[in-house]
Amino acid sequence: MITIKTNHGEIKAKLFDEKAPITCENFRQYVADGFFNGTIFHRVIPNFMIQGGGFEADMNQKPTRTTIKNEADNGEKNRRGTFAMARTAAVDSATAQFFINLGENDFLNHDDRDFGYAVFAEVTEGMDVVDAIAGVATGNKGGHGDVPLDAVTIQEITIDE
Repeated sequence: MITIKTNHGEIKAKLFDEKAPITCENFRQYVADGFFNGTIFHRVIPNFMIQGGGFEADMNQKPTRTTIKNEADNGEKNRRGTFAMARTAAVDSATAQFFINLGENDFLNHDDRDFGYAVFAEVTEGMDVVDAIAGVATGNKGGHGDVPLDAVTIQEITIDE
């Protein structure tokens, strides 16, 4: 179990270690390093997702470790409440950024059209916090759109085994 402490409340989630071992190990290492502490949910799109894990409140992007293999072909789907790794157009480009799905985002799943986005965890408590974050006012900041006008801060992520 992981606990994400934000300035909007706590989100608890279960990691899918068996289905996404590379992704979960990568996430655990970032947590162990304290990497996420003080980062923000920098992209919030209602009815789609909230994304975080890479930027500080001033929209400074934190340096990351190397990219990981995309495990989107693990059978898990981008359903409401699941966590997936953010990536660029390159299939194996995920590093630290992740998002929490706000709806049934089937178009993000692994299929013939696109390799997809690797689902690696699911919210077990605090979906009300996720929904509250999804409802914040957003705008443009630092060359990015859909940024919360008041920072939604990840204060700390812990792993409770």
